[in-house]
Amino acid sequence: MEKLKKLAAETIGRTLKKAEHYRLLGEPCEAESICVDVLEVDPDNHEALVMLILALTDQFRTDVTRVAEVKKLVAQLGEGYERFYYSGIVTERWAKAKLERGGPGSDSYAYRALQEAMAWYEKAEAVRPPANDDAILRWNACARIIARWSLTAPADESERLPLMLE
Repeated sequence: MEKLKKLAAETIGRTLKKAEHYRLLGEPCEAESICVDVLEVDPDNHEALVMLILALTDQFRTDVTRVAEVKKLVAQLGEGYERFYYSGIVTERWAKAKLERGGPGSDSYAYRALQEAMAWYEKAEAVRPPANDDAILRWNACARIIARWSLTAPADESERLPLMLE
């Protein structure tokens, strides 16, 4: 691989706007690359870390193999609201990807993952900043997905598949 070029520190703000733009265009791989470049120059850049987490979860529809990688990034957020909230985001997006892909046991996996996401959102809600209902909005979205897809818990313990996120 060619030696990668480094960004200039003074361009980070503009560069992160590009990453967000690529995410919104549905090009999460480009956003991921930009965030990695920013973190090479500024390893403590919180905005780049959060955007990298989101860009990677945007890719779950086509590649669910990076869940462990994303969970390690979420752990870098530290304790508290953000870690709880983004743990919920990771789990919720994994569940949605599982539903879209289908396959044996996908409904059970998705149901359990959505329940786990909702538990993360409840933890986030308990310690949320003032005037921030994001965790409540996400919890409600998970509940609506469960209802829309008529998802239920497995009927007996033998149907319980180990959830990849545990």
